[in-house]
Amino acid sequence: MTSTTERYRAATSQSASTVEKVADFWTQGSKKLTDYMPAGLPQVDLVPFVERYFEFVQRTVDISRDLTIKWAESAGMLSGVVREQAESVSGLVREQAESARDFAHEQAGKAQQAAREQAELTEQAEEMVREARKAEREQARHAHDTARERYEGLTKAELSDLLDKRDLPKTGNVDELIERLVEADSK
Repeated sequence: MTSTTERYRAATSQSASTVEKVADFWTQGSKKLTDYMPAGLPQVDLVPFVERYFEFVQRTVDISRDLTIKWAESAGMLSGVVREQAESVSGLVREQAESARDFAHEQAGKAQQAAREQAELTEQAEEMVREARKAEREQARHAHDTARERYEGLTKAELSDLLDKRDLPKTGNVDELIERLVEADSK
């Protein structure tokens, strides 16, 4: 009875440890993902990802609970009259252990599938962030080009006059003067 209890405690401890490690991993991953998101990005709805994460955690807890119940049922069979019939009980315990093992394998497969789905969702979120950054860069480039068009075709003297009116340095070539005006316009 002592060895069964010790095995049960070890399995429970290992399950709890695994759940804590998974929770820490996803917490760190979520923090890293949000660190990569610049302030001006379009709003990304993280609620589905968080819900999926907690579904995964809940499934892990359910697996641990079901496994614990199976072990408790097996241990309960060892008490009372069943002890007197140790030979028949040993066969029953083996069957219960195999049943619990099969159940644990099945649940582990489900947990693995949930983890794969979570990883897929994380990859999708990262792709959305990359696309948003790309769009932001393209928008900034377009805005810069549009701002430059205003000053294209002006002579160096005309550009210097505009800079003088804004109390900005008037030295440099035409491109430098245009860039200085564009920069001043964007402020």
